[in-house]
Amino acid sequence: MKTKYLQKLMIIAVPIMLSNVISQVQMIIDRIFLGQMNTLYMSALGNVTSPMWTTMSFCFTLAMGASILISQSVGAGDEQKVESYAASLIKWNNILPILLFFFWLFFGEYVYRAMGVSEDIMPMCLGYTKFFAPTFLIVGIESSFSVIMQTSNYTKPLVFYGIIRAGLNVLLDWVLIFGRFGFPELGIEGAAIATTIAEFGGCLFAFAVIVNKPFKTKPPFKSIFSAPAKPFLSSVGLGINAGLEDLAWNLGNLVIIRILNSIDVTAAGIYSIVFSVEVLAVVVIGAIGSGTMTLSGEAKGSRDIKQFSGVCKIAYILCAGVATLVLVICLSFPENILGLFTKDEGIIKSCGIYLMLVCLNLYGKSGNIIIGSGIRGSGNTRWMFFTQIFGTFFVIGCACLFVYALGFGMTGVFLAVIADEAVRAVINLLKLRTILREWHETAAD
Repeated sequence: MKTKYLQKLMIIAVPIMLSNVISQVQMIIDRIFLGQMNTLYMSALGNVTSPMWTTMSFCFTLAMGASILISQSVGAGDEQKVESYAASLIKWNNILPILLFFFWLFFGEYVYRAMGVSEDIMPMCLGYTKFFAPTFLIVGIESSFSVIMQTSNYTKPLVFYGIIRAGLNVLLDWVLIFGRFGFPELGIEGAAIATTIAEFGGCLFAFAVIVNKPFKTKPPFKSIFSAPAKPFLSSVGLGINAGLEDLAWNLGNLVIIRILNSIDVTAAGIYSIVFSVEVLAVVVIGAIGSGTMTLSGEAKGSRDIKQFSGVCKIAYILCAGVATLVLVICLSFPENILGLFTKDEGIIKSCGIYLMLVCLNLYGKSGNIIIGSGIRGSGNTRWMFFTQIFGTFFVIGCACLFVYALGFGMTGVFLAVIADEAVRAVINLLKLRTILREWHETAAD
């Protein structure tokens, strides 16, 4: 049976995984180009991406509610509900991202000042924001298409989607950052322009695939145009907890960036460099989490307790393996890895310990991603929001204690992050076991 669950999980997760890895490799190359050109670009990028991705990921997680409801409807065999939720999602999921486009275009500077961004890198932050903001205009479309593919258990097109975006981005990065083929040398603004063009190119490909492929959860065009807002609002009612959970995590991260800025002007850049390595592993783990949520949602709809628990168990085993592999690689080649992002020998030699710490953090993070996906798939998104609120205050409190009271400096920030992930992983595991026990008792009755 474990083999059966593994196969079902991999069918969904592997294409998402490959797409995400391709995208993260592209982002890492982006950071390599910028870091090699100017170390301060890394600090600017660290300050910009945290708040902008906070709001962008909030939009993506709002669509998570629709994904859960569609998966449960698929498991229950209710095609009418599948069509209703999917059609309403595609029609109404674009309002918030468009509003966020205008917010970042006109009010981004106020956010950076609240974060304590120095005047040295403020122009870099504002330049990047101006050219990256248009990507918000397609976030609603992209997240809706992703839900349709994922709930149809057909995510192969996401691989080609990732290749197109990454290929365009890397090529345009090289041209626009360094000024090749007669283009001006645009530095960090060139990176933003390249990313925006690549995102629109990928969106066009995804649109063509959705139109021409017979996805089982894709609604007819006529139902999209006539779709009422109520099903979307129902899915938002479920997804808002996931969105607020993600927002709470990111707000905590913004405070962490604020603390780093108080330590040193380069601290946020170092943090960005080290976590760039972790992010590459997290997108693999996150893809497995996406498959876990879809299959646990289907199991909830069909009342299949064995599939629910079996998928969660095999998913964590896979993620623990990924964490171990990354830890071994980083322990073996720390200076080679860090040397990709900066030429500063002092930073390279001092960051080895941070690299090891973020690798250890992957075990707790894997637990939260996989266990959290199972809890969400059961239809309970509120619990993960509550534990994240606790985690946000916990990590900020620990960071302040370690950095300001105990004088651990940047090491204290990384220790706080590890402690947060580990404590929440234990709390969420206890909740998952409670859900399974209640489910067994209900089935017995």
